[in-house]
This record gives sequence, C-alpha cells and structure tokens, in this order.
Amino acid sequence: MDQQALSLDSMQRAALVKRGQLLEYLTIGYNCVEGMIAVIAGLVAGSIALVSFGFDSLIEVSSGLALVWRLHTDLNEERRERVEAITLRIVGACFMLLAAYILYDSGKTLWRHEAPEKSLIGIALTTASVIIMPLLTHAKRKVGRGINSAAMMADAKQTELCTYLSAITLGGLILNALFGWWWADPVAALIMVPIVINEGLEGLRGETCCDENSCH
Repeated sequence: MDQQALSLDSMQRAALVKRGQLLEYLTIGYNCVEGMIAVIAGLVAGSIALVSFGFDSLIEVSSGLALVWRLHTDLNEERRERVEAITLRIVGACFMLLAAYILYDSGKTLWRHEAPEKSLIGIALTTASVIIMPLLTHAKRKVGRGINSAAMMADAKQTELCTYLSAITLGGLILNALFGWWWADPVAALIMVPIVINEGLEGLRGETCCDENSCH
C-alpha cells in the first residue's frame, strides 16, 4: 500500500509538473506576442506606459523560460534550489532596469509635454491581458502549491503583477483617448514604479512568495 501511495503521489506530482510546463509555455508564447505588439504600438503612438508594458512582457518571458528550466529539474532537489535562486535574482535585476526606464522616459515626457497618439491597439491588448493574466495566475498558484515550489509561486506573483500593470496601462490609454489627457500615460507609467521596484528588491534578495497566507 505504501508503495502504491508513493507511486500515486509521484504520478500526481508528474502531472502537476507537466501542467506547470504547459502554463509556462503559454505564458512565454502569449508574452512574446504581447511584448512585440505593445512595444511597436507604443513607439508608434509615443506611449511610454505601453512601451514599458511591452518590456514587462519580455521580463515575463525571461521568468517563464527560467521556470521551464526549473520544472525540468524537478526531481533533482539540489539543482532545483540553485536554479530557483539564480532565477529570482535575474528577474529582480530585470525589474530594476524596467523601473529605471520608466522613471527616465516618464520624467522626460512630463517635462517636455510630449503628447502620445491614441492607441486602439494598445487598449485592445491591455484589455486582453486584464482578462488572461488572472487566469494564468490562479492556475500557476494551484500548481505551485501542489508541488511546493517557491519558484512557481514567485512566478505566479509576477503574473499577478502583470495584471495590475495591464489595468494601470489600460486606464492611462483610455483617459488619453477619451479626454486627451496626455499626462495620464506617463503618470500611469510612474504608478508602476513602486510596484516594480518592490518586486525587483525581493528578487535580488532571493525572497519568494511561498507562504500560502500571503499568496491567496
């Protein structure tokens, strides 16, 4: 019976790992498309928030690739922990670079009063992300808890952050499109900065969201 139970647990874990890999492949694929569209649309419209949103998508791709690596080493606990630590620090550094970019470009736009063009593509893209990202977050957390993976939980937290960034960016784009509030776009981008810096510092310190009480 013990061997059967152990075998069942191993099969369940393997199934969860495969589900986690699928979720990461979906994350990578979606964010590759999302990032390219956001950056191009943002550059065309002169939208800092949209370009920054595109860079965040690229960070999500980096995190997804690292998680695929992590999940492929699931049976090797020592290697798994080392990969997790490396992943957290790489993503943390990317967040800090993103924060620096947002501060520089938003400050420059506000100083020069550079008005972005309306971007219907950007509005459609961020609306899709507001819908899709929460679904991915929930699914990733379920897998992370099932295999007790701090790295997966941290990646789920990052996907949740992408939802907030999507909503903030969408708000700025809509306000600019409806009312011509040119300053709404850089201000919306600046609202992202404390969130991004906090995530970056946590990643650089190697902290993870593995406590279920803080990850619901």
